[in-house]
Amino acid sequence: MNRLHRVLERVSGEVLEVRPGESLLSAMERQGKRCIPVGCRGGGCGVCKVRVVSGRFDYGLMSRRHVSADERGQGLALACRLFPLGDSEIQACGEAVRATSEKQ
Repeated sequence: MNRLHRVLERVSGEVLEVRPGESLLSAMERQGKRCIPVGCRGGGCGVCKVRVVSGRFDYGLMSRRHVSADERGQGLALACRLFPLGDSEIQACGEAVRATSEKQ
């Protein structure tokens, strides 16, 4: 039986339940949540950038313009290309997240 992976987003405190093989961004949209900014959904715009705080993930192809090899080594990735392999924790870190946090 495939179990859902629970992913905590640190900034908002939202918990996303992600199906095996489902991207983090797709799971968020399926659940009607808004804790990660959404852009192109294809790995090319960089809007959905997050930092992996803990847990294991598979990584899909991402534009190096938005996530360099050094950033990837520091745990940064695009949520549309991030596939949890178990329970984990991430932190949204795009420009839209900073703008929203400053308003609060």
